[in-house]
Amino acid sequence: QLQASGGGLVQPGDSLTLSCVLSGIPFSRYDMAWFRQAPGKEREFVAAIRKTNSNPIYTDSVKGRFTMSRDRSNNAVFLQMNSLRSEDTAVYYCAADSGLILSSVSNPRAYDYWGQGTQVTVSS
Repeated sequence: QLQASGGGLVQPGDSLTLSCVLSGIPFSRYDMAWFRQAPGKEREFVAAIRKTNSNPIYTDSVKGRFTMSRDRSNNAVFLQMNSLRSEDTAVYYCAADSGLILSSVSNPRAYDYWGQGTQVTVSS
């Protein structure tokens, strides 16, 4: 129901755009988020955007570099990643929740649906 794509191998300072398409569930009713998980680490919140399309929320380490957006006409969310760093290397997952509480936006257990993940590797 969530299909993520767009990952790849890039050099430090490069850009990538991740996409996540929803199917089978009403896109307009879901809050959306991106998480990432590096080897040996816990899944980490990256960004979220509410179903009302309010201003996205970002973790501090990506503020000013990453931009999350949603496209209702294509049932999709995007994560534009600029100025990539080696520490951004991880598998990136999109997630959806129908009744997200603001205080839980960074908690992976709060989300109902998950995509399969797309690998982002930043290396010179």
